[in-house]
Amino acid sequence: MSADVQLHLALILFAPWFAILSVLYWLYPRQPRGPMRTLTDSVALLVATAAAMAGMYWGMWHADPGFGPMWKQVLATSLAYGLYLGVMTAALLLRRAWFSRLRARQLPASP
Repeated sequence: MSADVQLHLALILFAPWFAILSVLYWLYPRQPRGPMRTLTDSVALLVATAAAMAGMYWGMWHADPGFGPMWKQVLATSLAYGLYLGVMTAALLLRRAWFSRLRARQLPASP
């Protein structure tokens, strides 16, 4: 295996799963949809991908080789997956709170 593929293997292996999660995050809920939502969803996906890549590189560079040659890949994959899910979970919770505030503003005041 080439050194370049080995370095990026964690991201290559999780790319399909990251794509599925990203599409689900982007599509649901379908409303409200607007330029601000598109911008915040784009930023969330970019930050999640950047965090996954940073974790992957950190894991490859800092894994203890004393645990075997496969440990670098295990650590890099675990960190990339955990960071991606962590950022996406935070973004999902923030978006949910944002939608709740929007709905509260749109409800008519009760007498």
